[in-house]
Amino acid sequence: MTRHLDVAVETFPIAGAFTIARGSRTEAVVVVATVTDGEGRIGRGECVPYARYGETVESVVALIRDHAEAIAMGATRADLQVGMKPGAARNALDCALFDLEAKQLGRPAFEIAGLSAPQVATTAYTLSLGDPESMEAAARQAAHRPLLKVKLGGTGDPERIAAVRRGAPDSRLIVDANEAWRAETIEANLAACVAAGVGLIEQPLPAGEDALLAEIARPIPICADESLHDRAGLDALSRRYDAINIKLDKAGGLTEAVMLAHEARARGFSLMIGCMVGTSLAMAPAMLLAHHADYVDLDGPLLLARDREPGLRFEGSLIHPPEPALWG
Repeated sequence: MTRHLDVAVETFPIAGAFTIARGSRTEAVVVVATVTDGEGRIGRGECVPYARYGETVESVVALIRDHAEAIAMGATRADLQVGMKPGAARNALDCALFDLEAKQLGRPAFEIAGLSAPQVATTAYTLSLGDPESMEAAARQAAHRPLLKVKLGGTGDPERIAAVRRGAPDSRLIVDANEAWRAETIEANLAACVAAGVGLIEQPLPAGEDALLAEIARPIPICADESLHDRAGLDALSRRYDAINIKLDKAGGLTEAVMLAHEARARGFSLMIGCMVGTSLAMAPAMLLAHHADYVDLDGPLLLARDREPGLRFEGSLIHPPEPALWG
């Protein structure tokens, strides 16, 4: 049965600005792949191109379009695993084919993926990088949320960590340095995290420069983000990390993410299910793994000034599983 592939670029305003160690932005630009079969059923997948991994909107759109003929001729998710590298483009196509397959079979995507039914999950809520005063104020406004993820930036991070803890004395904290710490600062930053009762630290050192993590005491679990994309990267994490952040845009889709989660668990890693800043369409496939994770960070839609309709249902920091009208 002949299928047709469409690709669209969509822009969603961010509420305020989203700032991390690598820069700040005020809008989320996403790429949506839509696959339609001969009977009018459609599957959609959303991805967020990420410059850190050498992606642009234009390059991702071009890569998706390069596979239009293969998709039309019936390429499967397994074919994409062989024919495309991990990344945003494969994620959009993989999730679109998952969605289409669910509609064609009349079965939920979680069953097709071999997973149990998704559950309501508690997501982290991200506080952008800023000066200690602004971050304390942001933490105070978000102090009702049970789990906060704190973006850090290198110099001045101990003061930022302490400020956030003052603003949100009862929230659990994750900190994400986005590769901004260095060998000469990591011990002081770790001590500040211990003092603030931080529960997890994401990617403190640059990917490729993280061997030090195997040599120092880790009083708080360390989670790999930029240092890991798919299963091929797990060997390099041995003795350096305690957890991994699985993002569909890095792994190249839900198909790889499910296999990565199983293998990482078998190796003793804790799991975080994370995201780029995108809409509910990007979060929906990741929700299938949320109840298998120790930490859930799928707050992309909460950071937007508006989400797509229909979207995921949020109650505070609680996310409900996606409805079929959205995905899966």
